Amino acid sequence: MFKTVRNSLLVLLAAMPLLAVAAPSAHDVVQQTTETLLADLKANKEHYRSNPNAFYDSLNEILGPVVDVEGIARGVMTVRYSRQASPEQMSRFEENFKRSLMQFYGNALLEYNNQDIRVLPASGSGEGERTSVGMEIRDGKGVVYPLSYTMVSMDGGWKLRNVVINGINVGKLFRDQFAQSMQTNRNDLDKVIDTWADTVARARQARGES
Repeated sequence: MFKTVRNSLLVLLAAMPLLAVAAPSAHDVVQQTTETLLADLKANKEHYRSNPNAFYDSLNEILGPVVDVEGIARGVMTVRYSRQASPEQMSRFEENFKRSLMQFYGNALLEYNNQDIRVLPASGSGEGERTSVGMEIRDGKGVVYPLSYTMVSMDGGWKLRNVVINGINVGKLFRDQFAQSMQTNRNDLDKVIDTWADTVARARQARGES
């Protein structure tokens, strides 16, 4: 009995380095998530056009596990306002933020018409606790739009913390919108949280839905 347990432990210890090597890199996470997302969109696009909520739910299933919603939400709210927020308010904002993020991203994807989307090769440099993964979108006219995903190492994997799309820092865009909304609503945090979806919609419209 003891010998069997010992041998099992030796096999497990011998396999651990292989398991560590096999853990997906930040580049792998972006590549796999992109492939899954585009395959789902290709199979269900017409249904999603008539039922956007179904698309947002699907996006949440695909993107939810690889997006650091809590980290992004706190970054958008900034320390200045997050310190004022109760746990209930933070939880509510995270949920509203996640939903608006899926809508923001989903609306853009529904306009996707077989453009060339590719994840750029990994740089090969050490990833550390934070790294960037590049992507390019080439439209029907051959214009290339660069994207950069900021990925952070957490909970034994990699999660998305920010996106820069064609030079537009989405995290900063949302952060500025939050600060402006707080000013407009006279620092009424509950009102800002509850109207966040409208704030994001206005921000997207202001950018010409580019």
